[in-house]
Amino acid sequence: MLHFLQIENFAIVEQLKLHLDTGLTIISGETGAGKSILIDALSLVLGERADSSIVRQGCETAQVNAVFTLPSTALTWLQQENLNHGDECIVRRVINHNGRSRGYINDQPVSMQTLRKLGEYLIDIHGQHAHQSLLKNEVQRQLVDEMADDNSVLEQVMQIYQRWNSFKIALDALGGEDREAKIAFLRYQVEELEPFELTTEAIERLDKELHRLANAQKLLDNSQRALSLLDNDEGGSTLSALSQANHFLEEVQQHDSQLSNITTLLENAIIQTQEAVGELRHYLHHLDIDSARLEEVQQQIATLQDIARKHKIRFVDLPAHFEQMIQQLNELENYEENATRLESQLAQALQDYRIAAEALHEQRLQTAQRLSQQICAEMYQLGMAGGRLEITVNPDEDTLPTPTGTDRIEFLVSTNPGHPPKPLNKVASGGELSRISLAIQVITAQRSGVPILVFDEVDVGIGGGVAEIVGQLLNHLGQQRQVLCITHLPQVACQGHHHLQVSKTFKQQSTQTHITVLDNQQRVEEIARMLGGVEMTSQTLAHAQEMLQRSGAN
Repeated sequence: MLHFLQIENFAIVEQLKLHLDTGLTIISGETGAGKSILIDALSLVLGERADSSIVRQGCETAQVNAVFTLPSTALTWLQQENLNHGDECIVRRVINHNGRSRGYINDQPVSMQTLRKLGEYLIDIHGQHAHQSLLKNEVQRQLVDEMADDNSVLEQVMQIYQRWNSFKIALDALGGEDREAKIAFLRYQVEELEPFELTTEAIERLDKELHRLANAQKLLDNSQRALSLLDNDEGGSTLSALSQANHFLEEVQQHDSQLSNITTLLENAIIQTQEAVGELRHYLHHLDIDSARLEEVQQQIATLQDIARKHKIRFVDLPAHFEQMIQQLNELENYEENATRLESQLAQALQDYRIAAEALHEQRLQTAQRLSQQICAEMYQLGMAGGRLEITVNPDEDTLPTPTGTDRIEFLVSTNPGHPPKPLNKVASGGELSRISLAIQVITAQRSGVPILVFDEVDVGIGGGVAEIVGQLLNHLGQQRQVLCITHLPQVACQGHHHLQVSKTFKQQSTQTHITVLDNQQRVEEIARMLGGVEMTSQTLAHAQEMLQRSGAN
């Protein structure tokens, strides 16, 4: 669950610290007070995209901190990612005024992708516009698949599709009508590179030779200076000084045995210096300033760099690219053999795909029937007693394989008894669509394994007795997990276990949002405000008190 949320310089929030509890927490307030800022902050701390506009005006950074108690799934994942610090998890997101942001889990820097992955284990956010996405067939398919008993069936279809698709891509790459043109072009490219020794080792040797030749004069000068310092005929060299020092000590070491170790070290130093001098003389003897060879190497590298640019690759990647072209050319030239092999593999993969897709189709039929019955039951509770929703699953065996099978899934609805069901976007009004969407969200939320559910004004377009039922449904969900609900309906608000009021104040030409945890009397007043508007009467207060008592919340 979410224990603590801290927001700093976020939108119109200067500083906010909020402790949260289990159950259903209601969030209410006047329109424009900033109720959705809490949801935006939660989304942000769990990896959603951010920009500089969310940083409070005049501030350098915005920051959101959240403290969660972890379910076992999230705990296991964090352990695998080496981010675990116990059962509690601290998540932080910092956004700079220039739009850049940083994310942290337990004070360790992480990517936005990692934050989003953690969010999948912790929270489901159901937005007020969820019913709009419900009109899309792809969203309808996802809902059916998410409610399936066995997710491995869809995963198997995806895996076999990837195998089939890789064979298809390889077969297409062998050419077709333009195969001869591809072969001719590849031969030209390969022949252009064949004169060069294109291996990683050869490229490295060429690069080292260029650096040596380009700096040959400096290498010669410095090596000669070093040799002169080490050994010269005029005396004063390092080798001469070592020999003299060793001679002086050898004359007197018989008088003190402690000098024996020093003379041994000096003898070793003389031997190593003599070896260094010999190696340096040999190096100078073979070091040539070959300007012709330098020009040749420079031209060879320039040519290879031009070819690399033409192929839109880096110079160092030429060897691997050359090998890839040779392999592709061999495959094209041995078309018959390779095509026969790939066609056999493609046919087998397609057969495996059809079997897996059929198993997925059967599973979807069962899931669709069960889900449609559950949705119809919730629709009945939400004031659509004559409504009926059907989920059709129609296979299209003639279509090419896709990662999600070959079924076309569609939600059909009839809002009046005796009328045949039709697609959602053809029949349902805005209010009806909102209620159907809410019914689906309640069902999927019960199935979801995440511990935190957030509903952002999903009750738009409903009221009266239906709103009371919505509140009861959310209250029931709150008994199983932590639920946050932004609402403008008193019938929903009175069902909460806790109540937060969002308000906005104006001070010194700045706007600030505040959140107050309401006690029993303050809840009565807030419900009365939601019932009767700005002016609060004894009648609305009495009504609010009655609603809270009837819900058992007060």
